[in-house]
Amino acid sequence: MTPAELSRTVLHAVRRAVDAGELSVTVPERVVVTPPGPGGCGDYATNIALQLAGAAGQQPRRVAEILRARLLDERRFTDVVVTGPGFLNVSLQSTVSACLVEEVLRRGRRYGHVTTGFSGTAVRLRCPAEVRAVVVADAVARVLRSQGDSVRVTCDGRPAPEWETHLGTSTVDSRGPYPLPDIDVTVHPVPAPADPVPLGRDAARWALLHPAAHDRPRITGDHLVQRETNPLFRVRYAHARTRALLRNAADLGFTPEPGPVHASDTAPLLAALGDHPRLLAASATHHTPDRLARHLVTVADATLPVLPSVLPLGEEKPSAAHRARLALAEAAGTVLAGGLSLLGIDAPEHL
Repeated sequence: MTPAELSRTVLHAVRRAVDAGELSVTVPERVVVTPPGPGGCGDYATNIALQLAGAAGQQPRRVAEILRARLLDERRFTDVVVTGPGFLNVSLQSTVSACLVEEVLRRGRRYGHVTTGFSGTAVRLRCPAEVRAVVVADAVARVLRSQGDSVRVTCDGRPAPEWETHLGTSTVDSRGPYPLPDIDVTVHPVPAPADPVPLGRDAARWALLHPAAHDRPRITGDHLVQRETNPLFRVRYAHARTRALLRNAADLGFTPEPGPVHASDTAPLLAALGDHPRLLAASATHHTPDRLARHLVTVADATLPVLPSVLPLGEEKPSAAHRARLALAEAAGTVLAGGLSLLGIDAPEHL
């Protein structure tokens, strides 16, 4: 069960409680679920009861108990616990993590992409002939295409040739004639304060894409430094580590096999992987590749603590738990590589 599926399940519980007259509230459009905070338990938590308590005219814990009774009917939950002032904490069946990892590995780098082909929406992205605008438009186009949209990028001016040869952008002249698009979007982020081309394709694109469009990007050598303070390094390093673990496991004679993973250190990673399709869709809807870049940092930071316990130690023999954690690591690397690809950035096997 992904966070998006869990959100829908909790929302359905709210709707059932309203229909039964147990709660008198307006059903929200969505429910936010996250890994449990301090004092929480299980795999996911939500503060929906605290949000609804005022409108319901009841104490948050009472609202939480009403929803807990509804959620306990869900067969994929092993337990639902109310903690603190009214947080709902959900424990999933152990098979859920295996299903998520299987889905990621089955879809590969296209996990999170739509599977129905063309969405029926034609989008034209227009941008000025400025390096950051051109790179952001190129990344937005990649993300939109992952969601099934037909995209054409036009530039109001002549882009510098090195933006295509060195930064991997692709635009066409804004002069027509072309068919009218369903959606016409102007991409106009805060311009780059310096020429990013000397950084090289990967660091330059990250420097331009990682900040939000309204933020001024930093065009410095910090993006090239291989240390933890560099988010791009953390993302690419986490991916390279997952690939190295697969090679090391092959040398030890075992391969990844999705299965239950029970350790608490895997919960943030499973949540981030499950949330990847929603983040991709949101990045496409809002034309914000920076959301995807920040999500990849979240995935990387959740991946790195899991990796030291993937391989057996000393004379220990590979077990089902090792194979399951190796599959989880492979899934994390797959998501990181797919996300970097949409940003036009390489995901190296070795780093």
